[in-house]
Amino acid sequence: MQQRTILITNRLGLHARAAAKLVRLASGFRSEVWLARADARHQTADAKSIFNVLLLAATQGTTLEISTKGADEAEAVEAICQLIADKFGEE
Repeated sequence: MQQRTILITNRLGLHARAAAKLVRLASGFRSEVWLARADARHQTADAKSIFNVLLLAATQGTTLEISTKGADEAEAVEAICQLIADKFGEE
């Protein structure tokens, strides 16, 4: 199992287009990929489900915990962190 904590820094947060990119990326891995809000709400979402990802309502400044488990878990967590760090290619 791999885990990382990352901050959503892009201006629009994890909105529909950004969430779709994240889900598309996560779905390309065999591993399970989970996202969780690190704040008091501590919601968890399957990163391969657009509905679950959008329900996180992760605005700019939200801290997310990324967890992966499976055959390609290291690659999955690294790729998702890179997508978020690159602000979903929007800025």
